[in-house]
Amino acid sequence: MSGSDENTKTEAHQLNARMFGKLLLIAVMMFGFGYALVPIYKQICELTGVNILTPKDISLKEVSNSQIDKTREITVEFDANTQGPWRFRPTVASIKVHPGEMTQVVYEVVNKQPYKMDAQAIPSYAPQQASNYFKKMECFCFQQQTLNANEARQMPVVFYIDPALPKDVKTITLSYTFFEVGGKSKVASSGTQGKT
Repeated sequence: MSGSDENTKTEAHQLNARMFGKLLLIAVMMFGFGYALVPIYKQICELTGVNILTPKDISLKEVSNSQIDKTREITVEFDANTQGPWRFRPTVASIKVHPGEMTQVVYEVVNKQPYKMDAQAIPSYAPQQASNYFKKMECFCFQQQTLNANEARQMPVVFYIDPALPKDVKTITLSYTFFEVGGKSKVASSGTQGKT
């Protein structure tokens, strides 16, 4: 009986060793397949022309926006008004753009107070009808701005003029009014309350 027990144990040990070997081989093959998958995927993408992450034969000069109307030029003037203790101005007074052309300008603001302030910018357009054709992709006017004491900040506006702008409009003025929201910050007001 002890001999058969030993044979059974030996057979079980051999079966376990074989199973371990097979599992180890499968794990190594899976790792190898996963490792080889990236270059295989890149080769398939290059052959089929699908999902090419870094195309080698397309230069930036070849990519162009067909929506730009090169036959027209619009003058965009920039204006800034403040209601509060700010220095607020555009970095350029005006630029010339083609309808459909993506453009960026920058406004500068300085909080001239020794405390933090919240502010909001409200845009307006002249002529008024231009507001329907002035498309802002990025603008500091989309949300309130919090400026620390004496902080200076440059804030971009990315926009394009819709090519459907009426032909008689040659100049658009974008004007922002920058005003304080609320009042002095809680830190400043609590500091003044403590002094009284």
